[in-house]
Amino acid sequence: MLSDMDKILIGEEELKEIIRGLGERISNDYKGKELLLVSVLKGSVIFMADLMRAINIPCRIDFMSVSSYGAASKSSGVVRIIKDLDNVVEGKHLLIVEDILDSGKTLSYIRGILKTRNPESIRICTLLDKPERREVDINADYVGTCVPNEFVVGYGLDYNELYRNLPFVGVLKPEIYVK
Repeated sequence: MLSDMDKILIGEEELKEIIRGLGERISNDYKGKELLLVSVLKGSVIFMADLMRAINIPCRIDFMSVSSYGAASKSSGVVRIIKDLDNVVEGKHLLIVEDILDSGKTLSYIRGILKTRNPESIRICTLLDKPERREVDINADYVGTCVPNEFVVGYGLDYNELYRNLPFVGVLKPEIYVK
């Protein structure tokens, strides 16, 4: 897998520091509130696990799985719910946890669905933000770091379900995903 990387963009130690900072901010902002972290599977599961350990206030977690990529390297724009939340979200403070905010189509769709369920608030936390790829008007409330418009994998991010288990965020060599 390492030979498929063009370069390592964010190393393990830098990821830990980013997540520690996000956890501190979230803990301060939600102190005294009922917080529900909503992980967008599969990509955010590693980030979510580390982020929830960095949050020092009581919180609950839930998972939602959607698909807009399939085996492609670009979003199709068609979002399907594969797994919905188990918890009732009415009156709760939701924090959607995502690995990367790219085109914004998936998060916009998820946020729209969750708004109809009458939560007290909805905010978005993304590990990585790629603002130059944005196609819809959506921004994250908590951003780990911005990344360039390159194909990133690792730390939960994948290409064709591979590379999620890398402990860093790397840039995939174009010859791997351009056929």
